[in-house]
Amino acid sequence: MNSGRAAVQTLVNNSQAIVVLGSTGSIGTSSLDVIRSHPDRMRLVGAMAHRSADALCQQALEFCPDWVMLADEQTAIDSSSIPSETRLHHGSGALESLIRHEDVDTVVSAVVGAAGLESTWVAVDAGKRVAIANKESLVVAGPIIQQRRAETGALIFPVDSEHSAIFQALEAGRKQDLRRIILTASGGPFRGWTKEQMKDVTPEMALQHPTWKMGPKITVDSATMMNKALEIIEARWLFDVESDQISVVVHPQSFIHSFVEYRDGSVISQMSPPDMRLPIQYALTFPERIDCPCHDTDWTQPATMELFPPDLDAFPALRLGFEVARTGGTSGAILNAANEVAVERFLNHEIRFDQITQISQEILNNHTFDAHPSLDQLHAADRWARKEALRWNSQTLKT
Repeated sequence: MNSGRAAVQTLVNNSQAIVVLGSTGSIGTSSLDVIRSHPDRMRLVGAMAHRSADALCQQALEFCPDWVMLADEQTAIDSSSIPSETRLHHGSGALESLIRHEDVDTVVSAVVGAAGLESTWVAVDAGKRVAIANKESLVVAGPIIQQRRAETGALIFPVDSEHSAIFQALEAGRKQDLRRIILTASGGPFRGWTKEQMKDVTPEMALQHPTWKMGPKITVDSATMMNKALEIIEARWLFDVESDQISVVVHPQSFIHSFVEYRDGSVISQMSPPDMRLPIQYALTFPERIDCPCHDTDWTQPATMELFPPDLDAFPALRLGFEVARTGGTSGAILNAANEVAVERFLNHEIRFDQITQISQEILNNHTFDAHPSLDQLHAADRWARKEALRWNSQTLKT
C-alpha cells in the first residue's frame, strides 16, 4: 500500500476533479454526499451509472458535471433532462478516454462486481488517484494492478471501511514491524446460526443486514461472509502481506472497523460509527482530515463492543478467502465470478442460500489453475467460471 504524501499534498490543497463510477449505487451516492459537503475542495466532473437513468439525471442537474454516462445501451435516457453544458454518453465505449482525460484527478471506482475491473485498470494505467470501492478489481487482478500502479505512479486508496481502517492503522508503525492484520466482520443477519439453519434462508431474509445499508449483491455477500473472504484476498494484495498475516474476527457492533497488531504486541484500531462517508472522504483527502458529513460519536452513552471468532463451519466462504489469498493466480477471478452468478441465482430463487458457497467452491476446485495469468487470461477465467456457475443446480450439488 502506498502513502504518497508528497504526491497528494498539492492535489488536496486544490479543488479535485473527481469522476464517480457507479454514482447511483450506495457507495456512489455517499461519495456525492462527501463532494456536496466540500464544494471548495471537490468538483464532480463525470458520473457513470449502469441503468438508473432518473437518478443519474438528478445528479447531473445538481452537480452539473462535464459528462454523464449510462452504461446500459438498452436503457433510454432523455438528453433534455440534464444540463445543456453536460455531455451525455450512452454505452461505455468512451469511458476509457474520459477517465484518461488530463482534467481528471481522481476516480472513485464504485461499480459493483468484476465489471469494475476494466475501469479501475484504466485509472491505474493513467496514473490517477483511485479511491477503490470495487474490491473485485484487486481480488481478480491484484498483482497486475499493483505492478502497474508502481509503474505509472497511480495512488490507490481503499474505500472499504475495513481496508481504510487498516490503511489508517498502518500509519502508526513500520511495515517491517507488522505482525498481522485483523479484519472485523459484523457477522451479518445470521450470526450464531448453524449450517443446517442456513438451508432455509430466503432472499428476503438475507437482504436484512443488521448494520449497513448496501446494494443487494454485497448484502448477500455479507450474509454468507463471502464479502469477508473477498476482503481477505483484497488485503493480501493491497497491503502486500502474506495470507497467514490476515485474521478475521466477528464484531457485531461494526464500530471497530479493523485493526493491526505489531511485533511488540501493540494493537492499533480505527473506530467510528458505521457510515461509509468517512472512509470515502479519507480516500479523497488523505493525508488531511477535515470535517465529515457523518455523525459524531456520543461518548457520553454506554456502549459494548464484542469480538468473537468466526464459525467456519457455518460460514465456509471464509476458508475459500484464505485459500485464494494463499494461491493467487487465477483463483481470485474464478471465486469472484462463480460467487457473482451464484448470488444472482439465489436472489432469483434458483438455488439455496448455502449453495452459493458450495457452487463457488466446486468451480474453484475444478478449474485449470494458472499461477501467473495475463489480464486477458483472467478475463477468460472469469467467463468460464460464470458459465460453470449457471450449469450447476440443486441436483448436481450435494445436499
